[in-house]
Amino acid sequence: MSTTTDIVAKLWGLCNVLRDDGVTYNEYVTELTYLLFLKMLEETGKEEQLPEGWRWGLLAKREGMDQLDYYKAMLLELGKAKDALVGAIFIDAQTRLRKPTNLKALTSNIDQLDWFSAREEGLGNLYEGLLEKNAADKKSGAGQYFTPRPLIDCIVRLMQPQPGEVIQDPAGGTAGFLVAADRYIKDHTDDLYTLTEQQAFFQRHNAFSGAELVPDTHRLSMMNLLLHGIEGGMENIDTLSPDGEALPKANLILTNPPFGTKKGGGRPTRSDFSITADTSNKQLAFVEHIVRALAPGGRAAVVIPDNVLFEDNTGRRLRTWLMDLCDLHTILRLPTGIFYAQGVKTNVLFFRRGKSDKGNTKAVWVYDMRANAPAYGKTRPLSVADFADFEAAYGADANGGAARQDQGEDSRWRKFDRAAITDRNDNLDISWLRDTEAEAEEALTEPEDIAAAIIGHLKAALEEIEVLSDELEPDSVDEAAAVAGAAA
Repeated sequence: MSTTTDIVAKLWGLCNVLRDDGVTYNEYVTELTYLLFLKMLEETGKEEQLPEGWRWGLLAKREGMDQLDYYKAMLLELGKAKDALVGAIFIDAQTRLRKPTNLKALTSNIDQLDWFSAREEGLGNLYEGLLEKNAADKKSGAGQYFTPRPLIDCIVRLMQPQPGEVIQDPAGGTAGFLVAADRYIKDHTDDLYTLTEQQAFFQRHNAFSGAELVPDTHRLSMMNLLLHGIEGGMENIDTLSPDGEALPKANLILTNPPFGTKKGGGRPTRSDFSITADTSNKQLAFVEHIVRALAPGGRAAVVIPDNVLFEDNTGRRLRTWLMDLCDLHTILRLPTGIFYAQGVKTNVLFFRRGKSDKGNTKAVWVYDMRANAPAYGKTRPLSVADFADFEAAYGADANGGAARQDQGEDSRWRKFDRAAITDRNDNLDISWLRDTEAEAEEALTEPEDIAAAIIGHLKAALEEIEVLSDELEPDSVDEAAAVAGAAA
C-alpha cells in the first residue's frame, strides 16, 4: 500500500468518529477540505496566504471549547481573506462539528500522518483519493459530481490535450477532467520543464477554465486544482445563465454535464441560445453551450445520457444542428452501472467544430461497449483495461481521422454514413447487438449494487416522463398561441 493510499484510508476512517456528531459523508469531506488546506499550507511553507493570527499550528495546539471556538472564528475570517484562493475556498464556510473532542481527534490525527511521504507522492493524489472514496459511497450522493477516473483517463488519452490550448469543463464537478488533462500535458512535457517560462506560466494560470454551480462542489474543485498546481480557473457560476457566455472560447472541452431538468422547469437564460432556449432539459442545453464555446477546429468529448440521442423535437433539432456545425465522428455507448446509479445509460460523443457551419459530419462511428458487458458495480469496478479495445479501434488521431475498419454486425465497432442517419430522422441511438443488460443485472450480488440498479431504473423512468412532458409543451410562442386558439 502506498503512503497516499494509507493516508486516504486513515482519513476516511476518521469519518466514523463524526457520525455521532451528525456529520454526513459530504459534510465530512468539506470539513476535511478546510482542515487539510490549512495543514497543507503549513507543510508547503505557504501560510503567508492566510491573514495574520490564523494558522494551523495555532489551531492544532488548542484544546476543548477554546479550540472549537477558535476554529469557528477562523472559518469566518478566512472567508473574508484578501487572497482570492483562500477567500474562494472558505467563502460561507461553517463547521458541522459540535463536539470539541471530534475536532481534536481530527487535528491530532492529521498532524500524525506521514506528510513528508505524501508530499513526495503528490498531495493532489491524496485529495483525489478522498473524493473517490466519497463518490463510491452511494449514500453520500456525491457520485453525481464524480466521473469514474478510468473513463476520464480514457477520454483524455484519446483527445490528447496540448500545451497552449484552452481547455474547458463547463460542468466542472470536482475538476476531474481538468486535473487529468493537466497531468497528461505534464507527463508529455517533463512536468512543463520542456516549455518556455511563458508557456509554463500559461499552463499554470490560463490554460484551464470551468464552471461549477454547486458551492460546496466548487470548493472541492478549487482545492483539487490547487493541489495539482493549477491556480484558479473554476468559476462558481451557472453555465446556462448569462455568466456562461463569458467563459472563454476553448480548443478542447471535456465534460460530463448534469442529467435531468432544471429546477422548477426553468429554461436556460442565455441570450445566445437558439436551439435549446425553450427546453428545461439541462443536457440538451449543455450540448448547445459546448458547440458555441468551441473555437473553430476545437474538439470535444462529452458524456450524455441516451435521451440526447433519441429525443424528438428540440433533441432532434439539436442533433441536426450539431452534425452540421461539427464533425460528430464517434459515439461510445457506455455500459450501465459505471455511474452512481446503475440504470443510467450514457454515451460519450466525440466531435470537432468545423470551420464552416454546414455539412461537417460525413459519417459516425459507433462503439457498443454496453451490450454483453459485465455487471459493473462494487464487486466489478470499471478499470482502465476495459477501454483498451475501444481505444485501439478509435486510433491515434484525436479527431477520429485515423484509418478505421467497420468490423461487421457481430462486432462492437460499426460505421454509419450521414445518409443512413438522415434515414433514421437523425436518431443516433444506434444499437445492433443483443442487449443482455437484464442478465447482467441478475448477476449483481451486493445489496448496494442491487439497490442502486433499482434507483437507476426509477430515475431513468422519471427522466423519460420529464422528456415526454417537455415534448408535449409548445415549442414557441406561435405554437402556444395556436394551441390556445384551438382550445378556445
